[in-house]
Amino acid sequence: MQMGRVIGSVWATRKEEGLNGLKLLIIQPIDSNQQPIRTEIVAADRIGAGIGDDVLITSGGSSRYIMKENPLPIDAVVIGIIDSTEVMRGEENG
Repeated sequence: MQMGRVIGSVWATRKEEGLNGLKLLIIQPIDSNQQPIRTEIVAADRIGAGIGDDVLITSGGSSRYIMKENPLPIDAVVIGIIDSTEVMRGEENG
């Protein structure tokens, strides 16, 4: 899993049949300081995240199985909307 921030949406009128009904979001991966890391990704969303939300995403093969009976052709999926985070900062952690 990784954290990310929803920065946009993708609309595709014509797409693979299994994707019908899924919202597609542009996610900026972020670190524990909420700073951008890596390049943006597109993730499927079934839980209702919106622009500006911090989210948990998973990617790779496991994301294909959000619908157990029908694996989908996706690389990433939103699996949670983050309410808050807490990170301990010490001298050794910066």
